[in-house]
Amino acid sequence: MNARWSYASEVADEGLEGVRRGAAQALEDETPLVDPDAIRRSYRTHRARRAARVAHRRRNRMAGARFWVVLLLLVVAFVALATTTWREIGRLFGL
Repeated sequence: MNARWSYASEVADEGLEGVRRGAAQALEDETPLVDPDAIRRSYRTHRARRAARVAHRRRNRMAGARFWVVLLLLVVAFVALATTTWREIGRLFGL
């Protein structure tokens, strides 16, 4: 008997081969369980996130437009008030 190949190594090799065969059979026998509701929930979640992102962009654009409209109205109101005040001062003091 060769010192390199002992009884223990042969048994260990047979055991490893058996484990490999068993693992291969287990992989072939198992069918992956897929939850159809999980896929549907995932699609729904991603659609909701996309819709929220689009709504956020829309709100930001509208906020920018509202800012400029309000600023324009304030400038128009200031110009109207300043013009009216200047005319009244001119009329009162004869300038």
